[in-house]
Amino acid sequence: MTVAYKGRVFSVEIGTRTFPNGTEHEVAIVRHRPSVVLIPMADDGRLVLIKQYRPALGRELWELPAGSLAAGETPEDAARRECEEETGLRPWRVERLRSLYPTPGYCDEEMIFFLLWDLRTPPADSTLAPDEDEDIETRTLPVTEARRMVEQGEIVDLKTAYALTLI
Repeated sequence: MTVAYKGRVFSVEIGTRTFPNGTEHEVAIVRHRPSVVLIPMADDGRLVLIKQYRPALGRELWELPAGSLAAGETPEDAARRECEEETGLRPWRVERLRSLYPTPGYCDEEMIFFLLWDLRTPPADSTLAPDEDEDIETRTLPVTEARRMVEQGEIVDLKTAYALTLI
């Protein structure tokens, strides 16, 4: 396999693979570190959503916080970090729900879903903040309202729509 592209978030490998039936085929595979998808719940049972610009679609989307694992980072630590970076809240309780592969036809990314609660303001000396290319707005709302947003096409992000089925 040859690396045709290597970027900050993913790389693309192109080459041939032998399939289980013995035939060889050309393939292109997007390599992506595992990511975490967060379901942050406020003490009153409401959900924390974020709105951010997605350049691939050229618009802002409402979605659940998510992000890739850093090298050597556990999924649980990534969930805590991403929650604080994207919502400004630090979770004290983290529960791993399940993991899925969203696009296995061409990408090896594993999405690991977490339920987060007991959200608190981080200490004043915390250095965690959104990435330089992120301009994030947060909104706390009832889960029923988030589900309505999916039904009405206000939430079009698949990981968010799926995560709402887990709670």
